[in-house]
Amino acid sequence: MDSQKEKILVVDDEASIRRILETRLAMIGYDVVTAADGEEALDTFRDSQPDLVVLDVMMPKLDGYGVCQELRKESDVPIIMLTALGDVADRITGLELGADDYVVKPFSPKELEARIRSVLRRVDKINSTGIPSSGVIQVNTIRIDTNKRQVYKGDERIRLTGMEFSLLELLVSRSGEPFSRSEILQEVWGYTPERHVDTRVVDVHISRLRAKLEEDPSNPELILTARGTGYLFQRIIEPGEE
Repeated sequence: MDSQKEKILVVDDEASIRRILETRLAMIGYDVVTAADGEEALDTFRDSQPDLVVLDVMMPKLDGYGVCQELRKESDVPIIMLTALGDVADRITGLELGADDYVVKPFSPKELEARIRSVLRRVDKINSTGIPSSGVIQVNTIRIDTNKRQVYKGDERIRLTGMEFSLLELLVSRSGEPFSRSEILQEVWGYTPERHVDTRVVDVHISRLRAKLEEDPSNPELILTARGTGYLFQRIIEPGEE
């Protein structure tokens, strides 16, 4: 057992949900801190520096969307949103603001535990068969360092969330070959093929990547759409290739 437990911040205005998640997550080996509203969430985050945040959307003082926006200004910490909203478009809003995944209320604690494990494991999930041994890939002005999990555009470091980097790493590992949305969901998010998941999770993350990496996100040259399939990264020409 690791002496250094991974720490999770659970933010929800319902005391019963905080108690259940705190108990269950502690039982499976996590260090858990909690907050009851958005303002407390930001204070607790800065004090405790958790490895992952479970964040309810509907809260007093500052809602989950506002918390997510504030966290993304200062941190790439993984964020899983809890939402009771019925409209899928409202759930996608959290992803557009920088969340990594979402779970719909009412939810099974086991489902949330599985999502937490998957997000925290994401660093090891990508099979980087097409990435050079140096771990560094240069495409035009973009430099991707898969060892340090950093991306540069010229001399400027581009901040990516963990999920964004894992998605980019997956695409470049087979540059020039398309990935289906379901394949991406399985490889990056750990969703099994038989589970019905809204594939717009992938679309939103692709859009976020393009906004950060492309010169003109509306006319992408790096991350391309494979019509009727999914997405691919432009073929990376190795030295010596035509």
